[in-house]
This record gives sequence, structure tokens and C-alpha cells, in this order.
Amino acid sequence: MEKVEQLLVMKFGGTSMGSADRMKVAYELICASAKKRPVVAVVSAMSKITDLLLDTTRHAEAGDTAGMDRNLAELERRHLEAAEGLLPGDAAVTAKVKELVSEFRRIVGGIRMLAHRPPRTVDEAIAIGERLSAMLLAEYLRSRGVAAEAVNAAEAVVTDALFNNASPLMGPTTEKAQARLFPLLEAGVIPIVTGFNGATLDGRPTTLGRGGSDFSASILAAALGATELWIWTDVDGIMTADPRLVTGAKVLTEITYGEAAELAYAGAKVLHPRTLAPLVEKAIPVWSKNSFRPEVPGTRIVPKLAAGNHGARAVTSMKNVALVSLEPANSTVSGVRIMARALDALDNADVEILAISSSSYRQSFCFLVRGEELERSTQAIESALALEIAHGYVQPIAVDTNVGLLAVVGEGMRGFPGIAGRIFTAISRENVNIIAIAQGSSELTISIVVARDGLDRAVRAVHEECRL
Repeated sequence: MEKVEQLLVMKFGGTSMGSADRMKVAYELICASAKKRPVVAVVSAMSKITDLLLDTTRHAEAGDTAGMDRNLAELERRHLEAAEGLLPGDAAVTAKVKELVSEFRRIVGGIRMLAHRPPRTVDEAIAIGERLSAMLLAEYLRSRGVAAEAVNAAEAVVTDALFNNASPLMGPTTEKAQARLFPLLEAGVIPIVTGFNGATLDGRPTTLGRGGSDFSASILAAALGATELWIWTDVDGIMTADPRLVTGAKVLTEITYGEAAELAYAGAKVLHPRTLAPLVEKAIPVWSKNSFRPEVPGTRIVPKLAAGNHGARAVTSMKNVALVSLEPANSTVSGVRIMARALDALDNADVEILAISSSSYRQSFCFLVRGEELERSTQAIESALALEIAHGYVQPIAVDTNVGLLAVVGEGMRGFPGIAGRIFTAISRENVNIIAIAQGSSELTISIVVARDGLDRAVRAVHEECRL
């Protein structure tokens, strides 16, 4: 199928779709770009709606009919309120809202009867949030004389069958997305596509997990051969630090895919690494923009920066983490084997390791995980090493939750002497204890585990020392 030239994919997050007024701004942004080039819009559910939908499935599983009904009423209220704000008195749109809410009610009713939440059913249920927002935005565009059509991403994005955290199959997705969306674009119709969801080759509904709506947009940008992807959020762009911690934090005009991925991994509100993956091969640039302040240029994410960029670019931090340590009881036990089995157990438990550090002689090692994954992590390791722990070959697992992660990121740190020393010195000047250090061979990130009560001071000290 012929490529659509100069295609722009625009993604609107939950806050950018959070009310009738925000949807009107999205309409204006879409129309401003659509006058110059073809546009595909990808939308999230209204802010807080996905959490509401998930909570409703939990009430249903527990047989809590009152909790279900309360949430269903809130779901309908918010979307009817948005419909009235967009298209006052439009009975057809009101009926479409009620129809989608009824579809969700039917799904959670089935969950209540089973007293069980199958992952596939949950995926079908929570995609209703994006379907509602796509329908409302498309209807508003049409009411303003702009040809638009709401498209369920299940008709365009093909994934594997890992429900709740699916991955795209790019070959079938490219074929299906182009077949579904190119005819609309060629006819002058703006597709308003649901983010977050897709379907298997045989049509079973799936969702894409953390950062799913952004991921949907990057998948479609790659599949459709887009020239650019614009991600509309509620911040001015990607910053050198969290402005709530560092008053001198600034918006970065450009960063690389690698820098963005590392920042996201270490807790910054940046595009998730999975989001960037489909764009890398085709070198499709991404803009992170603020729909509340569209006049601000935002941050451009590109394959590489111009020469001459030296040192760190940004510092980020994460508080809700835990440091897990393992140590063989004596030197006759292979620490490498213990580490291998522990890491394999964590992988099987789908735990994301934020940083890892080891000692050479005692063969002990520690790793950092998100606080919400701590229980799953320790259970996985205790199960994998049950015999070794029971017979005293491995010391009991040690956990420290009084820690925080600080990560300094920058392509320019590669081969730049003295930067690690400056960072450690800046932290020590604040009398903050450094507990563990990790740096990959790429030299793109220095990850430092510190005492949690000194984390904020350490972030500010590093930001100042690196003149970010």
C-alpha cells in the first residue's frame, strides 16, 4: 500500500483528554496540524478512568455489587458530563456513551458470576475507557465539520497473547494498520485511535501494560511510516530534574532515545523504554509537548545529538524502592550460580531490576526493585533458593526499604573523565550515605542508591554540581 507522506501521529494522554474542555483543546491541536499534513490521533482514557475500571473488576471478582454499581455510575456520569460539554443535548452521543458503559457492565457482570478475573476479560473490560474517549473526540470533530472516525486499536494493532502486558507483532500490525487507516487518511478522514489496547492474530483483546497508550502511538507511527510522533501531556517537556525538588530545573530542548529510556527507567515521567523501541529502527523523532501550554516548544527525542555534548544531561530519582541483598554463607558456594538462579527467578516473576551491584571476593550482590514489586521479588527468590537457604548455604535475604535511587543520565558522560568523582563528592558534601553504585558499560547512566532521607538533598547537589 502507498505510504502517506508527511504523516504526523499525535498522542493525547489522560489529562489531555480529562474533560470536555481538554478535548476541545485536543480538537484545536489536531485541526491546526491537519491543515498542513495528514494526522492520526491516538487517545488515552480520561484521567483516572482506567484505575476506576480496574477497581470495578476487583469489586466484581469479590462479589461487591454495591462497589460495582457505584463505579459504574461514576463512569457513566463523567462521560455523560463530557458529552454534554462537547455536544449539548445530542441524544445520539448520549446513547453511544450508555451503550459502551453497558458493554462494560456486561463484562464485569460476567466476572462477578465467575468470582474470577481472567486476564483476557480484564483486557477487554479496561479498553472501554479509551473507546469512550475516542468516540467522544471523533463525534466532536464531526460536529465541527471535520471528517473523523473513532477506531478501536484492536482493528489495527496485532499483539502476542501476553494479556495485561502484550507486545506488538510489527509485521502483522503494519499490514493491518495500513489496511485500516490509510483508506481513511486518503479520504481526508482523521482517525481517532484508541491507545493502550490491541488484539491477538485471532482477535482476542489485549492491553499493552505500563505506558500502553504512548506505546500504541509509537507502534502506529512505526507501522504507518510517520514522519514524527507528538506526545501531548501536562508538562512542558523533559526536564533536567523534577522541578518540585530542584527550583533551577530546565526543559531539555533535545535528548536521545537512550537518554529518554534511561530517565524513564529510573523514575522520570518520560516515555517508557518500550514506547521508544518501535521508533529506533526507523529513527522517527518524538516531541514531548504540553497540551496545557502548546506554545512551549517541548522536548525533541532523536537518535543522536550533535557533537560537542559533554557531561550529564539530567538527574532523576525514585523513592518507592527496596534494596535486596543475597550472600553465600561461605566461599565454597558459587556466588555466580546463586546470582544466576536469583535473576532467572526474578525474570520469571516479571520483576524489573533497576540497578544491580556485586562484590568480587565474598560474591554477595544486591539489586534494587520497585517497592510494589518487593514482595513478588522475595517470594520468587525464596522459592528458587529454598533448599540453599534452608540448609544455610545462602544467608537469609536482606531487605532495606529505607533507600532511594538517584540516576544521572547523559550520552555525553561516555569517556568524559572525572564526572563520577564530582557526583560522589557533591553527594558526600550533603552528608548523604552512598549505599550502592551501578554503571553500565555504555556509560550512559550512573545509578546510585542512597539513604532515603538524603535523596532529595543528593538530587539538588548533583544538579548543581553538573550545572544542569
